[in-house]
Amino acid sequence: MSNWDAEETPFDKLHEECGVFAIHGHTEAANLAYLGLYALQHRGQESAGIAASDGRKIHSVRKMGHVADIFTPDVLNELPGSLAIGHTRYSTAGDTVLRNAQPLSVACSKGQVAVAHNGNLTNAIELRRELEQDGSIFQSTSDTEVVLHLVARSRERTLAGALRDALLQIEGAFSLVFLAQDRVIVARDPHGFRPLAMGRLEIDGQSAATVFASETCAFDLLGATYCGDVKPGEMVIVGPEGITREFYTTPGAPAHCSFEHVYFSRPDSIVFGKAVAESREQMGRLLAREHPVEADVIVPVPDSGVSAAIGFASESGIPYRQALIRNHYVGRTFIEPSQAIRDFGVKLKLNPVRHLLEGRRVILVDDSIVRGTTSRKIVRMVRNAGAREVHLRISCPPTISPCYYGVDTPSLRELIAANNDIKQIEEFVEADSLAYLSLEGLRESLHDRDQSFCYACYTGHYPTLVQLDEIVMAKTGCC
Repeated sequence: MSNWDAEETPFDKLHEECGVFAIHGHTEAANLAYLGLYALQHRGQESAGIAASDGRKIHSVRKMGHVADIFTPDVLNELPGSLAIGHTRYSTAGDTVLRNAQPLSVACSKGQVAVAHNGNLTNAIELRRELEQDGSIFQSTSDTEVVLHLVARSRERTLAGALRDALLQIEGAFSLVFLAQDRVIVARDPHGFRPLAMGRLEIDGQSAATVFASETCAFDLLGATYCGDVKPGEMVIVGPEGITREFYTTPGAPAHCSFEHVYFSRPDSIVFGKAVAESREQMGRLLAREHPVEADVIVPVPDSGVSAAIGFASESGIPYRQALIRNHYVGRTFIEPSQAIRDFGVKLKLNPVRHLLEGRRVILVDDSIVRGTTSRKIVRMVRNAGAREVHLRISCPPTISPCYYGVDTPSLRELIAANNDIKQIEEFVEADSLAYLSLEGLRESLHDRDQSFCYACYTGHYPTLVQLDEIVMAKTGCC
């Protein structure tokens, strides 16, 4: 997504979430968890952590920063055992501090337990208040810690029983991975908002490890085979007795996050059983059919606009050119020149290829517009590089509503499409024309014949009851 606002979010995308990984049955569990998180780094660059068990004790490392910087060989050597879970985080709320990094862990009557979470609990504030009134002491501002407290206080004697008890009390979006001394337990919310894939990693032809990840691109790096998804409302237990799959509750109406396919996920992943690259290219093709325009060249806003731009070019017959080059090595901090450079944050990330733009009518393809400030800067950049016309095409509908299911969207007043019509947005971003993919086009791109996706950010119709006033005023969730 192109909306890097240099004044507000210079290096983190406005839409971002977390990545989770789990493995059971491999002697190099922590090393493989590291690789899995490395593949999921795009889902969160704020902090990362791995918890591993050697059968007796859970060892954990979590720090601020990127996966490759945190998990050096010496650090990984501190994480022995054949089962592990991992997490890479970008907060949807809660403080950006180490105490909110995951996995979180606790020692209780069920033994040592660690947990990592992708999603957002819509009743976390209410549950936390009740727990605190009953004497619980919280160490973080993360909604994930609420789950740990519910497990610890449960009267159920086994961890699986306590987890079932906890899952029936929480609401919202969650893909959870738990680690105990001898087992891994994973679960998804009844609507399946956030993805969680299951795979098998052959070890020696005689045995195999079981792996779980937010996206299948993590399996590709490990050489694991994708076996399908953990189902909405399902809990999977992998322990010494083997694999047990059960529904802890009746699945609700499916509500898979459509923005996973629009932006979140890597194009080489299979998410919700569908190939992301295929969905995005189809979005571009349908966008070209719905909103054609005469032009000389189609240019993607890297990286998330690439697949849709390829589809747009294929459908329209207009040449595709990578005329915006992204610097992939920009860190989280930088030294800004003392003399202000206009649009510095965007220029740091993108640079135009002038000879591909000069004198040409350009179609810029991007995945979304949030506040609109960065889209305007990119349009200006392309025009200043010599483009004769700049037409902006967006491969999803206008974002008119905040998300309460694990997506860090701005408030309603900050969403440009919630407060302006398309013509006004077109004028603001200074494009010669602006057009979005229709909701019907997005549904068709996702092959959503059974209405199994959530489109709340485009419609304002939420699949579950959300405590809007409390969430807007004080989100306490973590990714």
